[in-house]
Amino acid sequence: MTSTFTRATVHGAISIVNAIATGKGSALGISLKTTAEIHMQKGEGKIFYNNRNSELFKYIIHNSIPKNILQENNISLSISSDIPIGFGLKSSSAVSSAVSLACYGLLDDNLDDFKVLDTAVNASRKAKITITGAYDDSTACYFGGFVITDNHNDELIRRENAPVNLLSIILLPNNSERKNPLKLKVLAEFFNKAFLLAEKSDYWNAMKLNGLLVSSVMAYDYSPILLSIENGALAASISGNGPSIAVITEEKNLYTIRSILAKYGKTLVCKINNTKARVEKVIG
Repeated sequence: MTSTFTRATVHGAISIVNAIATGKGSALGISLKTTAEIHMQKGEGKIFYNNRNSELFKYIIHNSIPKNILQENNISLSISSDIPIGFGLKSSSAVSSAVSLACYGLLDDNLDDFKVLDTAVNASRKAKITITGAYDDSTACYFGGFVITDNHNDELIRRENAPVNLLSIILLPNNSERKNPLKLKVLAEFFNKAFLLAEKSDYWNAMKLNGLLVSSVMAYDYSPILLSIENGALAASISGNGPSIAVITEEKNLYTIRSILAKYGKTLVCKINNTKARVEKVIG
């Protein structure tokens, strides 16, 4: 029996500027990754998942694969990821983008990247796993590097490569309580200042300002961020809506900063990612 198999790989990201306050944001790709695998073969139109978020996946599958093909085939979807869930490291954006890419890759060898992203972002909105649509997160995961976006209009304003000689230390705090991100709108004027810094490619100062703003509004402990900067970090901030903290550093300061952060929780070290999402296709 003929079958088609695709494997899509999408990386994670960290926040430069949170988009909730103004609808405009910036993010940076990192080396953590998510993989979505889809098998399609002749069958009775059944869909199988290895993940609970069926509403998200159902929307993506039904909006990327034509109805007549779905009716004549069985679809099996499996997902694996090394991106921690629920910490603000764009795990949901990476998953939705990977599934969308794997689905479109089944039938089309000339993929439209923005069509793939639009399907993923709209599915995330429909499944109510995002407030703004998270276009900054999705584009950073998909394209890698720095991105600047208008999330209200699903517009990628700019994307550029990031320095590959730097590392990101991720802190997953022992206190992993997540807080209401809508409070961030109170400081919209100041988040806009952070966004303007990012627009000028002053990403590290934008990220530092973002960290100060998110920590103050959402009452996260600012000590890990401050100590990281005091010990040579180029930038540090709450990633997403928290509670994770992302630190950008040169390798020479890695041991010192990681040792400091380890007192607050688990740490991960990631490379910067500038690589676009990819999909492999096999017909058997």
